[in-house]
Amino acid sequence: MTTRPAPDSMAYLSVLMPVEQAVCLQDTLGRDADSLIATGNSGGRTRNQLMVDLLFERGTGVSVASGVPVAMNLVLSDETLLAGGHEAAQLQGFGPVPAGIVRRLVADAVGSDAEATLRRVYACPRSGALTAMESQSRTFPKSLATLIDLRDQTCRSPWCDAPIRHHDHIRSRRKRGTTSVHNGSGLCEACNYAKEGDGWTARPVHNHGGTHLLDLGTPTGHHYRSATPPLPAPARESEVESVLIAQLRAS
Repeated sequence: MTTRPAPDSMAYLSVLMPVEQAVCLQDTLGRDADSLIATGNSGGRTRNQLMVDLLFERGTGVSVASGVPVAMNLVLSDETLLAGGHEAAQLQGFGPVPAGIVRRLVADAVGSDAEATLRRVYACPRSGALTAMESQSRTFPKSLATLIDLRDQTCRSPWCDAPIRHHDHIRSRRKRGTTSVHNGSGLCEACNYAKEGDGWTARPVHNHGGTHLLDLGTPTGHHYRSATPPLPAPARESEVESVLIAQLRAS
């Protein structure tokens, strides 16, 4: 199966298949297209156009009327998006796009029936290098779940310490909680189900410069905080290393 470009944003799709299958496919599409024309459901399309639309719908499971799902990655600053900034955005596979056109593209995407997703991408303030990206998934991807396992070690419920079986949101998705390492925790199966009961609350706590911290509220009104185990301390410099480093910096 191959595709090659055609004029006017069209393409040729070529398929090499057994002759009996090709004839059967052609006859079936033609018969169903004739049926749509006969019943007045062609929507003004020709027989060939109907056959192509039927082929697409049966091959993808997506209706032609609903549009083709397309991911178009557009990277722009918050100032360009929200504050009328003039910095150009980057369209993956194309290059820089002026700020005014970008805002119009975003507005058109939000106003259409297609699904538009805004995902925060984090960059180093000094170098501008991308360092992290927010996830829009409801479930924790394998790599993120592994990071949570390495960070939490055991169930995060206070005094539990059972092996981790579930990876779940601290602040739930229905409360606009994000699928991120900051809002994720490793829990045993029993504790994960228990926290969904009436009266239980959980929220991540910002602990600048410290280990990951979450606040757990119980139906009795008590609150307990759970911190991740500290990371191994870096090796201390020997006196010889300290002297050499000082001399190198002085030179």
